[in-house]
Amino acid sequence: QVQLVESGGGLVQAGGSLRLACVPSESQLSLYVMGWFRQAPAKEREFVAATTWGGQRTYYSSSVKGRFTNIRDSANNTLYLQMDNLKPEDTAVYYCASRRPGGVVDATRAADYTDWGQGTQVTVSS
Repeated sequence: QVQLVESGGGLVQAGGSLRLACVPSESQLSLYVMGWFRQAPAKEREFVAATTWGGQRTYYSSSVKGRFTNIRDSANNTLYLQMDNLKPEDTAVYYCASRRPGGVVDATRAADYTDWGQGTQVTVSS
């Protein structure tokens, strides 16, 4: 099982920026996909962004596209989520997730990920 450690959450005003970081317990090169999901109170967990290593494809949800950027830092074995122009509706607990190679994977579907971090709170005030 891959251990994922997230950091970088906090409180920011609307229009501000935050950068989340996710460090896996093994090399990113051994993973097929790493992604971010978020869950607001009383809502289901939703997809935010993901990057597949083999095809080097990155996916974003329509609600964050153009504002969030998934950044793979191989030198530091870290995945970053750069979040700009934050909105109050971005408030949620953000989770990093990963999956090793094998099987058919929908990078936007939470059920296709096997490993999850503990989550980090992001709060955007209006």
